[in-house]
Amino acid sequence: MASKIKVKAKLSGDVAEIKSLMLHPMETGSRKDADTGELVPAHHITQLTVTNNDKTVMVANLSTAVSKNPYFGFSFSGAKAGDTLKVSWVDNKGATDELETVLK
Repeated sequence: MASKIKVKAKLSGDVAEIKSLMLHPMETGSRKDADTGELVPAHHITQLTVTNNDKTVMVANLSTAVSKNPYFGFSFSGAKAGDTLKVSWVDNKGATDELETVLK
């Protein structure tokens, strides 16, 4: 299955600017289904991790307060062309996704 993560990475010297979009429903568990009136079960990303050459550069612990298809942008120093960047997440149902890209 193809990853549902999209990443754009831009290097400026040794600083990497990362922009990431994760396609995920991010359900709070509070919304009712319009057809049945039943609550839609909670389904949201709980942790987002970004590594650069297997070194963790960012971890975000998320909750139901994050909108559908979350977008994250951040930067970190110490990056160089050829480094392997990995973005991964896990959700409250145990599903995971990850994407690896090489910094250019």
